[in-house]
Parts: sequence; C-alpha cells; structure tokens
Amino acid sequence: MQNTVKTLIAICTFSMVAGFASGNMLTNPSFETPVVSPGGFTNYPTGSTLITGWTVTGPAGTEASIVSTTFTQGSVNFEAKDGNQWLDLTGDGSNSTEGVSQSVATTSGTNYVLTFYIGNTTGGGIFGTTSTDALFINGTNVGNYENSNTDATGLNWEQFTYDFMASGSSTTIGFANRDPGGDNSNGLDLVNLEVGTSTVPEPATVGLVGLALVAIAFRRRQSASRSQRLG
Repeated sequence: MQNTVKTLIAICTFSMVAGFASGNMLTNPSFETPVVSPGGFTNYPTGSTLITGWTVTGPAGTEASIVSTTFTQGSVNFEAKDGNQWLDLTGDGSNSTEGVSQSVATTSGTNYVLTFYIGNTTGGGIFGTTSTDALFINGTNVGNYENSNTDATGLNWEQFTYDFMASGSSTTIGFANRDPGGDNSNGLDLVNLEVGTSTVPEPATVGLVGLALVAIAFRRRQSASRSQRLG
C-alpha cells in the first residue's frame, strides 16, 4: 500500500507539472530562416511569407529586413539577441508601419504569456534614439513598447511581456514599427509564446489527488487498527 501511495503522489505531481509546462508555440521565433549572408541583410516586402512562419505586414512599398548578427554600419555592431539573426522592423529605409504577424493554434479561455525583445542603438543619427514596437493580438493594438536604453556601439536588447486570454481556436500575434521616419533601426528578436501557469489543476489531476488522499487515509486507518490490536 505504501508503494501505491507513493506512486499515486508521483503521478499527481507529474500530471500537474506536465499540465503547466509548455514550449514556445511560435515558428522561427528568432528569425533564423531564411539564412541571410553573414554580415549582411535581406529585405522582405509587405505580403511576403518567405520569413518562415511569419507574414510581412504594412503599407505597400514597405518591407522588414532580416539582419545578420555580424552586420556593422559606422561604429555600430548589430548583434542579435538570440542566434545569428534578428528582424529590423524599419526595413531598408522604408520607415512606416511595417511589421510581421503569425497565427498560432490556441485554446479559448486559456491564458498565454508572450515575451519578446526590442533592440535599440544610439550609435548614429540615422538610427534614432529609441525603438518602439506596437503589439497586436488578433488585429487589435494592445500596447506600444519602447526601448530607450542607450548603446552607441551595438544593440541594447530589452525584454517585454504581455499576458492575455485566448478568445478562440487561433490567435494572431503581430508587431509593427512605431519609430519615426528618420529612424532606421528597430530590432525584434526571440519572440516566445507559451501557455501561462495556472494555479487550478486540471479535472483529471484533481481526481488523482483525491485518489491519493483516500489511499493515504486508508493507509493510516490500517496502521491505527494494527496498533490497537497490538496494544
């Protein structure tokens, strides 16, 4: 019986952890594909789906750019936050409201946590002083996030977090440039979407916990009866 109780408790613990654990739900979260030439960048126009998992959005004639982490311009080294590449939402001088979006399967009523990094440099006049991204959930602007940290020789990456409850079986995550026309650098990298941690166990887990408690109570009752007989 003691071994059975231990097994039940172990199963409950595993079920609760498994129910909460989740990996990144997004495809190509660090913009590692397609691979661009080392030290260079590649532009993707509005409507393009060539950035694996993502669709480029924005007005006609604008684009987003995948940039190599070894790209340099002037005195600035444009290193990625994660991997070998990152996304520049300003494109190659288009500087409008261009961006990217991706749709993922979700469960209505479930909490999700989205994290992402915005890269900013202050290494030259054409790069501006801040980097601001608009975040969209299913086409609705849920906030503008600004990285105003200074870095004259590279990209400073700042992480931002947004929690939301899914309203349907599919959710579209979108980002758009909010830098002014004269700012030619707005980094996005390491976008992560996971199921949010819940403090309420799943029904199956609740049942397992109840079964374990019953087994523990039964075990204690047996021990008490045995003690009384021996006494």
